[in-house]
Amino acid sequence: MMEENRRQADAAVPQQNEIDLLELARKIWSGRRLILKWCAVAAVVGLVIGFSIPKEYTTSVLLAPEASDGKNSLGGLGALANMAGFSIGGGNTGSDAVYPDLYPDVVASVPFAVELFDVRVSDHKGEWQTDVYDYLSERIRAPWWSAVLAVPGKAVGGILSLFSDDEAEDEQTVNPFRLTREEMDVVEQLRSRIGVSVDKKNSVVTLSVMMQDPLVSATLTDTVMRNLQNYVTEYRTNKARRDLEFTQKLFDEAQRNYYEAQQRYAKYMDANQNIVLRSVRTEQERLQNEMNLTYNLYNQMAQQLQLAKAKVQESTPVYAVVQPASVPLSASKPSKAMILAGVVFLAGIAAVAWILFGESVVGFFKGTKKKEGNAPER
Repeated sequence: MMEENRRQADAAVPQQNEIDLLELARKIWSGRRLILKWCAVAAVVGLVIGFSIPKEYTTSVLLAPEASDGKNSLGGLGALANMAGFSIGGGNTGSDAVYPDLYPDVVASVPFAVELFDVRVSDHKGEWQTDVYDYLSERIRAPWWSAVLAVPGKAVGGILSLFSDDEAEDEQTVNPFRLTREEMDVVEQLRSRIGVSVDKKNSVVTLSVMMQDPLVSATLTDTVMRNLQNYVTEYRTNKARRDLEFTQKLFDEAQRNYYEAQQRYAKYMDANQNIVLRSVRTEQERLQNEMNLTYNLYNQMAQQLQLAKAKVQESTPVYAVVQPASVPLSASKPSKAMILAGVVFLAGIAAVAWILFGESVVGFFKGTKKKEGNAPER
């Protein structure tokens, strides 16, 4: 008997669930007009939001940097040095410290961002021209609700500034070591608007800049790309360029010594022609040997100077610009269709939740208030 009751109860559970689902569907269908009204209002709100957000234009470039091989960084330069009779070293320079995975950190650094402050940009209509600092601090537009939400903060800041003793600093140049609050805000904007990603499979670097003007976006993208190339090039060729400067100094000194020895030998020969004294011949041989010695040193330094120049060229990285910067024709943000669909979807979900559970919630709060009102006073 008990087993039969359990079977009947188990059989009644799916039926009860099915009845509940049908009841929920009937409730939703009966409130379809409310759902449509909420969705219509949400569509208007979505359009207002979509058209209130300023357009953003994104420009992207693709770079394929040259692979750095520390085991054979000089290539055929080592063989050329061996043919000259000496070794220039550098056969195993180690791994490169600035590899493509660090490019995002380089672009996000404060000195790199500060270098972009003075870059001249203009709008695509040709109405104005300014630098990046003034553009980001004065010409960036924000949605109307951002200005409304910023009013309390500006009011508090204005009140605090009345009691502040800080004097405005009138500096012509930006000091990356000590930035002002306004300068740091511009740096943060650049960090949020400049993106660098590296494909670890093929080491292709994607650099993108998002701005509210298409020409500004393309101009700044090209500038960031060139600054990044110059940064990496300067780093990789730093030691080679210092070696070149040192070799150039040694070459100039060797050349000067050779010319002076050559002049001394020539003057002595001119002053002692047709003289057969042994002392004269001895001095002549000494000056000639000195001239030959300085010439050999001068010749050797000339070879080392050419190798140092070749080493600088060998250390200079080469970038293949797979996709150069170009002015975008359409905005990348905002997506009005996505905003409209998202707001309408959320409004529909909220309307369905109100139809299903709104009466219960309202009844619960009303019942709670009645109990509190009917509670006896002590």
